[in-house]
Amino acid sequence: MLRIGLFLLTNLAVVVVFGIVMNVIAPMLGFNLGGTGTTSLLVMCFIYGMVGSFVSLLMSKWLAKRSTGTQVIEQPATQLEVWLVETVRRLAQNVNIDMPEVGIFENPSPNAFATGWNKNKALVAVSTGLLQTMNKEEVEAVLAHEIGHVANGDMVTLALVQGVVNSFVMFFARIIGQVVDRSVFKNESDSPGMGYYLTSMVLDIVFGIAAQAVVMWFSRYREYRADEAGARLAGKQAMISALLRLQAESELPDQMPKEMKAFAIAEGKEQGFSLAALFQTHPTIEQRVAALQQLNVQ
Repeated sequence: MLRIGLFLLTNLAVVVVFGIVMNVIAPMLGFNLGGTGTTSLLVMCFIYGMVGSFVSLLMSKWLAKRSTGTQVIEQPATQLEVWLVETVRRLAQNVNIDMPEVGIFENPSPNAFATGWNKNKALVAVSTGLLQTMNKEEVEAVLAHEIGHVANGDMVTLALVQGVVNSFVMFFARIIGQVVDRSVFKNESDSPGMGYYLTSMVLDIVFGIAAQAVVMWFSRYREYRADEAGARLAGKQAMISALLRLQAESELPDQMPKEMKAFAIAEGKEQGFSLAALFQTHPTIEQRVAALQQLNVQ
């Protein structure tokens, strides 16, 4: 979850930084952002919007290893590591992908992630806390969930969604900037004025935040799909049990006073609609369990 958040935050930062830089560089490249070069502007925004997403995607596995301290199991040294590697191998074979790298990272909280730009060159890692708090059936369900992410190509799809969103954020911020510059600031020259620069930079941030709601919707949607994959590969009851175990291990934030919950990022705690729910990477545990219970698998 933290890795996804950092990935999205990085891309939002790229949009803002490039939005500032391109106002200086674009005129040197012959793009008249304050004029009628709408097609050129759209092409440039598309290129810049996609660059941040795919650079992050290509670096995702390296960054994940470095940020979490994941130790890849090159040669299993314990029975647990042997079981972990063989379980991932079997799950990968079941969905017709190449064997991912398997790793363990130190973290007392139960957690796991899958990453990589290519589903045949992925990394699946679990925390020490997960191995200590879950039984083998639950761990297998979590591994199956992560293999589901890999098989579904979720990281690539997320990068595409983020890239397209970045492109439109930059494009519409500048189009509106042109309109404001000419109609409000009465700039009649061929060069963009102060109104254009101020408006486009402010809208880069405003639209960027709003656009994250779209990306977060997809992130929540892909969790349902990965849960379904976990249920089909490891059994529905094992997947539900694993989710309930995760819920039991993360109850503390939910015990905060109601007036303080707005300041806590408590994934999966709020029921019904809330503004914060629009920016959650995961559905609530209750929603995920309910979706699994409706699934027609054993």
